[in-house]
Amino acid sequence: MSVGLMALLDDIAALAKMAAASLDDVATQATKAGAKAAGVVIDDTAVTPRYVTGFNPARELPIIGRIALGSLKNKLLILLPAALILSLLLPQAITPLLMIGGAYLCYEGAEKVYEHFFPHEAHAHEAEVETIALDAKTLEDERIASAIKTDFILSAEIMAITLATLPGDGIGRQAIILAFVGAIITVAVYGVVALIVKADDAGLALARLSPGSRLGAPLRMVGRALVNGMPYLLSGLAIVGTAAMIWVGGGIVLHGLEEYGLGWPSHALHDAGIAAARAVPVAGGFVSWLVEAAGAGVAGFGIGLLAIPLTSKVLSPLWRQFKSLTRRILPRYRT
Repeated sequence: MSVGLMALLDDIAALAKMAAASLDDVATQATKAGAKAAGVVIDDTAVTPRYVTGFNPARELPIIGRIALGSLKNKLLILLPAALILSLLLPQAITPLLMIGGAYLCYEGAEKVYEHFFPHEAHAHEAEVETIALDAKTLEDERIASAIKTDFILSAEIMAITLATLPGDGIGRQAIILAFVGAIITVAVYGVVALIVKADDAGLALARLSPGSRLGAPLRMVGRALVNGMPYLLSGLAIVGTAAMIWVGGGIVLHGLEEYGLGWPSHALHDAGIAAARAVPVAGGFVSWLVEAAGAGVAGFGIGLLAIPLTSKVLSPLWRQFKSLTRRILPRYRT
């Protein structure tokens, strides 16, 4: 009996070692995948704070929490199974779906620029596309829904990049790594967003510290700097977030065109980036990225401008007709 027990314990120890090695491998692969998706993660972090601006400070964290929950649902309940199913059954559908998502990001970003320079025309466009918020609760719900829609596109790109790094793995391992990356990125992004949004409250608390302690004066100075600087930081992040949607969306569309044999725009941008890096060798990598991002941004802005009239004149009326038809048909089946 003792020999059998020892053999059983040896088997359990061996299984534990295999499980630990497997988990370590999963963590390593997830880290590599997350690093490749870092650009989209940064864009996601820059985009989100603009959805919280303008609300009562007491509502900021609950709004971020609702957006984070929606983001987690996007990644784990919709995108993860969809990515695995598409990769198994219809891998050729992934690229066009990502291109549609990229075009939507271009539209969202271009609409914000259009609204800044032509506010009256932008309000007319929004009235054609969306319902008008009648109260704070409706506005909050609409802002959260818009944030979750934008997050869906960025999350889809994150999951697609992650999946592309796992070509030789089985579906079980792919699912574990996708879930791990999705959860970690969601916590990281919305944790940083919460810190950014509430930094002014922390600054206000520091600015009100009692002058009695030795650290009171410098801490109050830091607090005042935070309070005075956060509006500028949030405005800057709003600009970066809008630009990020445009250049990420443009990059997705250009990469998709490359998959279908129309690679000259991407190749031209890549060559321009290499030439710029050679011209400024001290910061070659950054300059190359900047040139390619700017080119993708120009392409994305053009796509977004084309999408604005297409959305208001074609897609939005069709969507309204579809919803109206659905409302008329569904009650018949319910009764």
